[in-house]
Amino acid sequence: MYAYIKGTLEGKSNTYVVIDVGGIGYKIFMSSKSMEELGDTGQVVKVYTHYYVREDNISLYGFVTNEELRMFELLLSVSGIGAKSAIAMLSEITPSSFALAIISNDISKLVGIPGIGNKTAARIVLELKDKLKNNDVGVGAEGDPNDNNAADNKASEAVSALQVLGYTRKEINTALERVDIDKLELENVIKQALRLLGR
Repeated sequence: MYAYIKGTLEGKSNTYVVIDVGGIGYKIFMSSKSMEELGDTGQVVKVYTHYYVREDNISLYGFVTNEELRMFELLLSVSGIGAKSAIAMLSEITPSSFALAIISNDISKLVGIPGIGNKTAARIVLELKDKLKNNDVGVGAEGDPNDNNAADNKASEAVSALQVLGYTRKEINTALERVDIDKLELENVIKQALRLLGR
């Protein structure tokens, strides 16, 4: 319903911000990390939003980047994960680390986040991996059979992780052309590509 809201930041609490747009104050729930990045009250800010509707709850959730929004929506699609759990996860793990954990089956990155135990972490990875398979996204996407060196594997994993966050292969390939894949760790490749994709 709302793609984003842009207006004056009127105030912050522990769990939400209020943004004034033309005299209307929008109460938007955000992760603590996102609220820190927003800046100070009185500034004009832009927040990407998710309109959350349940029988007993209609709320707006806000995000500083599209990647955070995509991660939140992916988490909501996992059975047993609600908006509060998803927003808590965003305070603890970056979208790039989250995408990497999904494609590499790294449950340990998710365990330890408040409210996320072994079973929940395993369910998140399993369900999202299944979704990615159904969307023809995943590690080891077919390419040139001679592409067996470490840089190609790293590039393939970076592509998969960025697709988790909703980018197309064309957008990703354009960004990765400007990243020094050989010299960087996989997570830093993903972070640099995200910076380029966010421009």
